Amino acid sequence: MTHENYLQAVEKLNLYAYHYYVLDDPLTTDEAYDALYHEAVAYEEQNPDKIAPDSPTQRVGDRVSEGFEKAAHLSRMWSLEDIFDASGLEKWLTKTYKLDSNITFYCEPKYDGASLNLIYEEGKLSKGITRGDGSIGELITQNVKTIRSIPLTIPHKETIEIRGEVVLYKEEFERINQERLQNGEALFANPRNAAAGSLRQLDSSITASRKLVFLPYGVGENTLTERLLSEKMEKIYSWGFKQPPLRATCQGFSEIEAIYEQMQTERESYAMMLDGMVVKVNEIAAQIDMGYTVKVPRFSVAYKFPAVEKITRIKDILLQVGRSGAVTPVALVEPTDIEGVIVERATLHNFDEIDRKDIRIGDNVIILRSGDVIPKIIKVLTHERTGSEKPYARPELCPVCGSELLDEGALLKCQNLRCDARVVNSIIYFASKPCLNIDGLGDKIVEALYNAHLVRSVIDLFGLSKEQLLTLEGFKEKKAQNLLDAIEHAKGCDYYRFINSLGIEHIGEVASKTLADRFGFGFIDATKEELMACEGVGEEMAESVLEFVRVNRQTILELQNAVAPKEPQKRAEAHDNPFKGRTVVLTGTMSESRDAIKELLESLGAKVSGSVSKKTDYLIYGEDAGSKYDKASALGVACIEEKEMREMLK
Repeated sequence: MTHENYLQAVEKLNLYAYHYYVLDDPLTTDEAYDALYHEAVAYEEQNPDKIAPDSPTQRVGDRVSEGFEKAAHLSRMWSLEDIFDASGLEKWLTKTYKLDSNITFYCEPKYDGASLNLIYEEGKLSKGITRGDGSIGELITQNVKTIRSIPLTIPHKETIEIRGEVVLYKEEFERINQERLQNGEALFANPRNAAAGSLRQLDSSITASRKLVFLPYGVGENTLTERLLSEKMEKIYSWGFKQPPLRATCQGFSEIEAIYEQMQTERESYAMMLDGMVVKVNEIAAQIDMGYTVKVPRFSVAYKFPAVEKITRIKDILLQVGRSGAVTPVALVEPTDIEGVIVERATLHNFDEIDRKDIRIGDNVIILRSGDVIPKIIKVLTHERTGSEKPYARPELCPVCGSELLDEGALLKCQNLRCDARVVNSIIYFASKPCLNIDGLGDKIVEALYNAHLVRSVIDLFGLSKEQLLTLEGFKEKKAQNLLDAIEHAKGCDYYRFINSLGIEHIGEVASKTLADRFGFGFIDATKEELMACEGVGEEMAESVLEFVRVNRQTILELQNAVAPKEPQKRAEAHDNPFKGRTVVLTGTMSESRDAIKELLESLGAKVSGSVSKKTDYLIYGEDAGSKYDKASALGVACIEEKEMREMLK
């Protein structure tokens, strides 16, 4: 690749990224983007002195800071005066018209995120600074460069400050909290806290892993000549910044009120959280003449949406058992009207949250409701306690089946395969491809079998008859026979598949192979010490196996008798080779199936994992390598093509 070709590749990659991250209008496939990206990376590795400042590779978060330096804004970042209703708007307009009556207004969303100031010099992003106290904030430029909706370069060559809000879309917020829940970490209270926390990570790779979005709302220091704020913002959007979901230029009270009502009505359909609308005088000259009070600009105001936070009292804490066996606490609260909806329940997320917030039955609490999402408790009013409140004791037994719960701190889980709350999900997993691979036993059929009372546990599958199946809607002779044949065909499977099919918490395919190879049929009698002596099995995994066996020993034996899996033969010690004892991840399309390559590597003593981490020794990739390749590169994992792998084995 020549330098000219490289620059063309960078330009094309940035165009693709702009359409994907800013316009939500992809121009190409992930495969095509990744291929071009890797070509650019290869050129940069050979020519490190010629890397373009706007190359997408410069966004990769791979630095850990000891702390953030302080940095001054070129011009102050002001707070806004708040108004809460139509009369407040009228009063503000009356004051503003006294300063200048020949004005219009620019209205845009007030995003619920973290304020950020971007400084561009000579067309390049030179600094990213948090709001701080309005005059001085924290310098977080490296983290800012990981945000894909922030251009690294703009066509404007003079110094300019572009102000905006960094937000997390609601969908990404839920993903991050789900991930934190699984890791036993404290949950973010709301997208605003999550955005601020993500933005200020000392490890920029964490910032990069969260899909932060920057939405500009104005400028600070600048030399732009447009006489209207709306015109300035249009210019900024043309430089590659993301536009708001709704904005308008208004003449006065009626038009402002109309756009406010529209924004309030539509806000739940927006990807990001809003807490109001910002109204600004549109004429720049009038803004300058009006100036500022000690605290706020006179030419702008925040028109807040009605509060969705209310105070109520916790009457009780109920338990819900999900299909995976996870037990979730839910607060039963005094009926409370929030925006016309009577709220009687609020999520408590998990049991660690109850402990962390010291939530008690009888407490007065503040609950937050957003759209159709179940409300959540954001604060306990401990100062209002009377002494009659009762601390909550976490349960030890499943509220549905009464069996012992697996306690992992944040998560409590019922492991009983016969528990009514988790039967359907356990059967679906049991029949899935990585487990017994029972063809034709999909989600809907499992649910139909359960609803017809034909199966009440996994083991009931092996007692099904054709006559029973023919009673189900949509089942004819051939379909019923095919399903029975598939169940019969699942018998005699490899023992690791049998262990994996049980759905033991923290025990996936790799760990199942380890247990099968080490213990065979005797895995249910293994001690904690014996389990922890296995490679890759830690204390949490060992405890999970022991708890599962305690609850399900008889069911495991009955299932094993019904399925008749093959006990594994002791594998001969692998000869020395580059992959023996190494952790390997496979990605992309290869010359043969990944299962075949996985089996080859495992026979050589390698541990084949499904995800990339700092413990990964090699990423072996084929065509369309995708995100695993990017993550491995960011973590410094050795990435080798399939061809190179085979050369290493010769």
